[in-house]
Amino acid sequence: MVDFTSGFWTWFISLTTIVSIIGLFIFLIKCSKRSADEDPDNVKTMGHVWDGDLEEYNNPLPTWWFYWFVITLVWGAIYLVLYPGLGSFAGVLGWTQVNQLENEMQVADDKYGPIYEQYLNTDIATLAKDDAALKVGERIYASYCTTCHGSDARGGRGFPNLRDDDWLYGGKPENIKTTLLNGRQAAMPAWGEILSKDEIFNLTSYVEKLAGREVDSMHASLGGELFKTNCAMCHGAEGKGNYMFGAPNLTDDIWLYGGSQKKITETLVVGRNGKMPAHKEFLGEAKIHVLTAYIYSLSNN
Repeated sequence: MVDFTSGFWTWFISLTTIVSIIGLFIFLIKCSKRSADEDPDNVKTMGHVWDGDLEEYNNPLPTWWFYWFVITLVWGAIYLVLYPGLGSFAGVLGWTQVNQLENEMQVADDKYGPIYEQYLNTDIATLAKDDAALKVGERIYASYCTTCHGSDARGGRGFPNLRDDDWLYGGKPENIKTTLLNGRQAAMPAWGEILSKDEIFNLTSYVEKLAGREVDSMHASLGGELFKTNCAMCHGAEGKGNYMFGAPNLTDDIWLYGGSQKKITETLVVGRNGKMPAHKEFLGEAKIHVLTAYIYSLSNN
């Protein structure tokens, strides 16, 4: 149910709806009666003529048609008493879409929960070799993960590839499960207002050098000093990353947001704040346990 910002809207919607139903009912009754002085054998026309002699007569509705209209109005009135529809009035039955969703999810959990629970006590590395468990995990992945990581799990710009062996927070089963349960929040700061354009350029050159590219040695040397001062705390002195902070390895030439000079510069200037949502409350540990086994299997065939 929508929370209205003012009680006025509740009254406005309710009165408009009720008056409309009553008005339609009165209009229906009036249009279904023949005038007392009207001759049944000489019905008046509406004055509309087509093709020379086709005229529109002013006949009342057929009885069966009239009653169907009445039934629809009565049905609408009953619905508005039982269910939400009149402003903030919740209806006599107290139905809400949230309650219905929760009830349906509970029914589904009661029916399918045991399927996931049977895998909960099995080690993830062992589960990753169980074909039946992997099929279950694959279906969970298809339902909840493909939007970001792709149907082939190869990710996209800003969304990690789950099939390689490059992990921001560690690729061990317990690391992956923790990521799925609690989510992750990236925190790459923006340096655009802290460092000058020349410093950003030098730092970009050094990062490219870490990835094994040929760059201007002078710019890379200057960038190396900036790296030690500003970046080594997270990415490590050698630029190989740190699972604790989710800081990527800069020496493997694998890039989450693109590895061109332009994209590296963009990352340094504006920062990155990607977020992996937590799924613990939504999926539950049993489903996440099976999902972890599936994701782990993608890079550990």
